[in-house]
Amino acid sequence: MAASGLSLLALVSLTHIALLSTLCFAADPYVFYDFKVSYITASPLGVPQRVIAINGKFPGDPINATTNNNVVVNVHNGLDENLLITWSGIQMRRNSWQDGVLGTNCPIPPSWNWTYNFQAKDQIGSFFYFPSLNFQRASGGFGSFHLNNRDIIPIPFATPDGDIAIMIGDWYTRNHTALRTALDAGKDLGMPDGVLINGKGPYQYNKTLVPDGIQFETINVETRFLPRKTYRLRVHNVGVSTSLNFRIQSHNLLLAETEGYYTSQQNYTNFDIHVGQSYSFLVTMDQNASSDYYIVASARFVNESLWRRVTGVAVLHYSNSKGPVSGPLPDPPNDAFDPNWSMNQALSVRQNGSASGARPNPQGSFHYGSINITDTYVLKVVPPLTIDGKLRATLNGISFVNPDTPIRLADQHKVKGDYKLDFPNMSLNRLPRRDMSVINATYKGFIEIVFQNNDTTVQTFHLDGYSFFVVGMGYGNWTVDNKGNYNKWDAISRCTTQVFPGAWTAVLISLDNPGAWNLRSQNLDRWYLGQETYLRIVNPEENGETEFTAPDNVLYCGALANLQKDQKPSSASSISSETFKLFFSLLMAFFTLVCTFR
Repeated sequence: MAASGLSLLALVSLTHIALLSTLCFAADPYVFYDFKVSYITASPLGVPQRVIAINGKFPGDPINATTNNNVVVNVHNGLDENLLITWSGIQMRRNSWQDGVLGTNCPIPPSWNWTYNFQAKDQIGSFFYFPSLNFQRASGGFGSFHLNNRDIIPIPFATPDGDIAIMIGDWYTRNHTALRTALDAGKDLGMPDGVLINGKGPYQYNKTLVPDGIQFETINVETRFLPRKTYRLRVHNVGVSTSLNFRIQSHNLLLAETEGYYTSQQNYTNFDIHVGQSYSFLVTMDQNASSDYYIVASARFVNESLWRRVTGVAVLHYSNSKGPVSGPLPDPPNDAFDPNWSMNQALSVRQNGSASGARPNPQGSFHYGSINITDTYVLKVVPPLTIDGKLRATLNGISFVNPDTPIRLADQHKVKGDYKLDFPNMSLNRLPRRDMSVINATYKGFIEIVFQNNDTTVQTFHLDGYSFFVVGMGYGNWTVDNKGNYNKWDAISRCTTQVFPGAWTAVLISLDNPGAWNLRSQNLDRWYLGQETYLRIVNPEENGETEFTAPDNVLYCGALANLQKDQKPSSASSISSETFKLFFSLLMAFFTLVCTFR
């Protein structure tokens, strides 16, 4: 091993020795991952292009952890630009320093590495991670992040016979740098070139639409020795901006969980999954094995005849299947003249109030419908417009500009003028502007946010650090009278919700997690153009117990750049993933031995 590699191992050892030494007293174990982020060449749609890989894989390695696990991810930036990884849906309790967006973290420069260290506190469910800067998610860098129940906490269904991650998303053969260049020039991205399933293109179900030679995904299930096995399929829409309808030929989708909360179990023949959303379905392999079956992810709310080639197709293969899949794809929803169909499906997703979540008490015991609302924000979305000669997207007329110094870091070091706490609670009668305006949210408040979508496309909105109750949706402009129709009993709690064009979605949030938390459009084009802000939540009586201080390895930038020590570029790439994992395995074994004989 190179000397620089030994140096980095020594540094990592010193960084984590105190952390690991507490394991003798801690009930919550650690899981370690080493992510080397780099470019590779791949041809998911038959066209060679540069994609972002994790440890040489596209999509990236999955993260599998359990409730309350401490997760340590050492990220090596092998790209030619800054990098941050965000863990969409992981709440980072008291610890926004690990959230991985520009308002909370300084970026990791090229050839540097940085170690994320956070606890998956009181969470279960299906999530994913992705790079949050510079439109990079459009080139990959994403992977699944699944949190399992502790053994003592039962799941509200029989233990599945397998657990399968399925990542779906629209895809362009232009890489992320070309796509953001188009946006910078005021252009629309246009129709995607296809839809990928687990990083692979479509099965050739139609020779006119799908060329020869494209590698497709096959999901293998064991049915030879025990028929009617049930698998848990965790489906994530990791795409750029397209809502997708997911379905499996001749199989029902029993919805069981979404983004960390168990749902009332309902069967669907197909399901709309919007950008940034994650769902768990229980699928029973109850069909005969005369042939394989189609798995389909097709574009929604578009001109179907034009977008037919933007369809992802994989194959479900029974182990005793007697032949390949064939024939036409299963039909998408026939709702061209029924705008309420997809909204009604979304509203049918209800919380399972009798199931335990991460703790041994029912999720539904939090009676959100009887809590007084302390603040209401109506966030209005309109189509992109020109501000100062540039195409921009807005919330309440503000196109967000990221501060030079992350928000809480600026607070800690008393940096003045980094951002403003004046985000309006409704759209004002003034010209749109670019601004560093964030929401001054009240700790322990219970707020209502209404997303009013006056744009022409489906939008999805996500809030870091929290889940929120999706209490209502409707067409037209939201008014106070709509509160009378809110679901105040079993609304699903989640972190990403869709807002249909010409419609609104209302959510309720209990602000019990201090920090600075990103509120954004998950549609990459709108997010890149400024459709975001932050909730700054500070406990006025903070004494070190409600919010962590900055970690020892915090990066500095902006007004604090002079505090940042240089990192030798060679150290970021001198250790292989195998060496890193071996090192930590030996270290963990050592501390286990020490703990045993204390």
